[in-house]
Amino acid sequence: MERKVKEESMESITSRLSCLDHLYFPRALQSNAATPSQRKSILLDLLSRDAAVFLERYGSELTSDELGEFDPLNNDYEINWHLKKLRSKMNPTSEDLRSRSVTVKNRRLAYLNRLIHDGHYFSEDAMREREPYLHHEYVGKFRDLSERDMARPGERWSETLMRRSEEAVLIAKIREEQQRLGVAEREWIGNERNQQQEEEEEDDDEEEDDDEDEDEAVKKLARSTEMVVNHSAASNSAPSPAEHNQEVAPSVEETQDLMEQFTYIMQQKFLSGEDHQHFDYSKIDTDETLDDHWLREVSQDAEEKYFAED
Repeated sequence: MERKVKEESMESITSRLSCLDHLYFPRALQSNAATPSQRKSILLDLLSRDAAVFLERYGSELTSDELGEFDPLNNDYEINWHLKKLRSKMNPTSEDLRSRSVTVKNRRLAYLNRLIHDGHYFSEDAMREREPYLHHEYVGKFRDLSERDMARPGERWSETLMRRSEEAVLIAKIREEQQRLGVAEREWIGNERNQQQEEEEEDDDEEEDDDEDEDEAVKKLARSTEMVVNHSAASNSAPSPAEHNQEVAPSVEETQDLMEQFTYIMQQKFLSGEDHQHFDYSKIDTDETLDDHWLREVSQDAEEKYFAED
């Protein structure tokens, strides 16, 4: 005698599910699943014909008691597999939790590799936009801010203005974080340029005050002499702002290392779930297609090991 779910149970299960608006239906049936009565008819037909497919599609919506109604069919391998899987999600054992944690980590890592391959999400500009202060601390503070205000080749003027506006927002965020952390005002982003301008203005004022006390003829001679001396000193000893930046800035190798450190931190933030403002982690963590990445990895490792042994 063929075992099946009791008629009254099928009625109650399909009646409850038919009232759920978010329920999945194949595209071919969606036009005929507009009302609860239509949805119930479709669900009842599927449950009567193929309980395994019913559990695959709608098992996550069933309660523990409703799953129990399928126990008479657990001699069927496929149905029994679905029942065990669904119950492990409802009442996971410590082993289930450990296995699930490993699966989630692997899926996020597979998605991370996909993002790295895509090239945008972990580009420097995209990461700076998400974490402007962190970028500033690692690499940004060694860069010349004026370069970001310059028009880029092939860029429209409207695009330049838009980029400058976005840059101003990022600068404001960096300074806000510096203020929150109690960073000295002289170290705030942008202040180094203001401080340099103030020092240059003070030097000019001092020179003007000294010149006023001198005789006109002596003043001309002094000015000529001062120009020669200052030009010689500037050429031989005093470093320009650009030269000063080169002295304190890291080398190319050090800059690359800092950038790699910053990128690593950003990738770890993604893996730990801190990018929830940009991603729905529930979709990543439950995406079984991401498991294919690790199946290919395992297959490739096994193949390489096989040929290595030969």
